[in-house]
Amino acid sequence: MEELRTKVEAALEEIRPFLQGDGGDISISSIEDNVVYVQLHGNCVGCDVNQMTLKSGVELTVKKHAPEILKVVNVDM
Repeated sequence: MEELRTKVEAALEEIRPFLQGDGGDISISSIEDNVVYVQLHGNCVGCDVNQMTLKSGVELTVKKHAPEILKVVNVDM
Protein backbone atom coordinates (compact mmCIF):
# COMPACT_ATOMS: atom_id res chain seq x y z
CA MET A 1 0.00 0.00 0.00
CA GLU A 2 2.91 2.34 0.73
CA GLU A 3 4.25 1.77 -2.79
CA LEU A 4 0.86 2.74 -4.25
CA ARG A 5 0.78 5.93 -2.15
CA THR A 6 4.28 6.77 -3.39
CA LYS A 7 3.13 6.40 -7.02
CA VAL A 8 0.08 8.60 -6.39
CA GLU A 9 2.23 11.23 -4.65
CA ALA A 10 4.54 11.25 -7.68
CA ALA A 11 1.54 11.86 -9.94
CA LEU A 12 0.33 14.74 -7.77
CA GLU A 13 3.81 16.28 -7.80
CA GLU A 14 3.65 16.26 -11.61
CA ILE A 15 0.39 18.24 -11.71
CA ARG A 16 0.83 20.34 -8.56
CA PRO A 17 2.65 23.22 -10.36
CA PHE A 18 -0.36 23.69 -12.65
CA LEU A 19 -2.76 23.81 -9.70
CA GLN A 20 -0.50 26.12 -7.73
CA GLY A 21 -0.21 28.38 -10.78
CA ASP A 22 -3.96 28.93 -10.44
CA GLY A 23 -3.69 29.49 -6.68
CA GLY A 24 -4.75 26.00 -5.68
CA ASP A 25 -3.32 22.71 -4.49
CA ILE A 26 -4.27 19.08 -3.90
CA SER A 27 -3.56 16.50 -1.20
CA ILE A 28 -4.34 12.83 -0.63
CA SER A 29 -7.04 12.22 1.95
CA SER A 30 -6.87 8.42 1.66
CA ILE A 31 -6.49 5.50 -0.72
CA GLU A 32 -8.99 2.68 -0.31
CA ASP A 33 -9.78 -0.23 -2.63
CA ASN A 34 -7.78 1.36 -5.48
CA VAL A 35 -9.73 4.62 -5.22
CA VAL A 36 -7.82 7.81 -4.38
CA TYR A 37 -9.69 10.35 -2.24
CA VAL A 38 -8.23 13.84 -2.56
CA GLN A 39 -8.88 17.29 -1.16
CA LEU A 40 -8.60 20.38 -3.31
CA HIS A 41 -7.27 23.54 -1.66
CA GLY A 42 -7.16 27.27 -2.33
CA ASN A 43 -8.71 28.50 -5.57
CA CYS A 44 -9.48 24.90 -6.58
CA VAL A 45 -12.21 24.70 -3.92
CA GLY A 46 -15.57 25.64 -5.37
CA CYS A 47 -14.11 26.34 -8.79
CA ASP A 48 -16.55 25.70 -11.63
CA VAL A 49 -14.04 23.59 -13.51
CA ASN A 50 -12.64 21.59 -10.58
CA GLN A 51 -14.52 18.39 -11.53
CA MET A 52 -13.19 18.66 -15.08
CA THR A 53 -9.70 19.28 -13.71
CA LEU A 54 -10.08 16.32 -11.40
CA LYS A 55 -11.14 13.93 -14.17
CA SER A 56 -9.13 15.13 -17.15
CA GLY A 57 -5.96 16.20 -15.36
CA VAL A 58 -5.61 14.56 -11.97
CA GLU A 59 -7.21 11.19 -12.67
CA LEU A 60 -5.40 10.67 -15.98
CA THR A 61 -2.04 11.58 -14.42
CA VAL A 62 -2.62 9.33 -11.40
CA LYS A 63 -3.61 6.41 -13.65
CA LYS A 64 -0.47 6.98 -15.74
CA HIS A 65 1.68 6.56 -12.61
CA ALA A 66 -0.52 3.92 -10.95
CA PRO A 67 -2.64 2.03 -13.52
CA GLU A 68 -4.27 -0.02 -10.76
CA ILE A 69 -6.15 3.06 -9.54
CA LEU A 70 -9.80 2.92 -10.59
CA LYS A 71 -10.75 6.55 -9.99
CA VAL A 72 -9.97 9.76 -8.13
CA VAL A 73 -12.70 11.27 -5.94
CA ASN A 74 -12.78 14.76 -4.46
CA VAL A 75 -13.61 14.82 -0.75
CA ASP A 76 -15.25 18.09 0.23
CA MET A 77 -14.03 19.46 3.52
